[in-house]
Amino acid sequence: MKQTPGAYRIQEFATIAGVTVRALHHYDRLGLLKPSGRSDSGYRIYRDCDLARLEQIVVLKFLGLPLKQIGRLLRRESSLAETLRSQGRVLVERRRRLGWAIDAISEAERSLRENGEPNWDLFKRIVREIEMQNDTEWSKKYYSPEAQKKVEERRKLWSPELQAEVSLKWSELFADIERAIADGELPQGARAQALSARWRKLVEGFTGGDPDIQRGLNKMWTDQANWPKPQRESYAVKPEIQNFIVSAMKRSR
Repeated sequence: MKQTPGAYRIQEFATIAGVTVRALHHYDRLGLLKPSGRSDSGYRIYRDCDLARLEQIVVLKFLGLPLKQIGRLLRRESSLAETLRSQGRVLVERRRRLGWAIDAISEAERSLRENGEPNWDLFKRIVREIEMQNDTEWSKKYYSPEAQKKVEERRKLWSPELQAEVSLKWSELFADIERAIADGELPQGARAQALSARWRKLVEGFTGGDPDIQRGLNKMWTDQANWPKPQRESYAVKPEIQNFIVSAMKRSR
């Protein structure tokens, strides 16, 4: 069957657009870019108008926006101007942190040249800064601009030693909750309520009791399925733990 001018099968369209067929399948599944139609044989058919929409997706993705947010923008469910302003703030902060890491690397190189030995304290600072950037950038989309500023202010109070202490407390709490679940503890029981109180105290250590930060934190934790894989593997809470503690908190009100 002769193909209509300006109509492309998926492989041809992918080549013209400079993307992979796999990416087009993914955009189709997410509803970001549906093919204009199907051939008699059932093949996806794309047209020139689809290329314009794909270019919008690629540009927004290049700016660091997650696909879920891009979908909302393309459906006009959120403001492009506000999203660009917010993403601009994220990129400026990222540039600042990368600039600090580059300066630290230059300082480490100078120390190595002058002393003949590496300054391992500098290397630890470089690693810590890059790790902090990787750990925080992905989560900023859940917070309003005002909440982001507050989080950054609170982060200045956060030392590596405090982070290690808090991480240990969370690990111990998770283990205690799992034991309570295994023992058949009811959410309204005294043991569950004590665990709930410990949970609230640890959360407040991060939020400082600020409602703006708390709202962003709630959004983030309800969206665990869409976290980046490294964060999902490191920080995601087991569903049974989350369900137990949510039930316990509801009964403490």
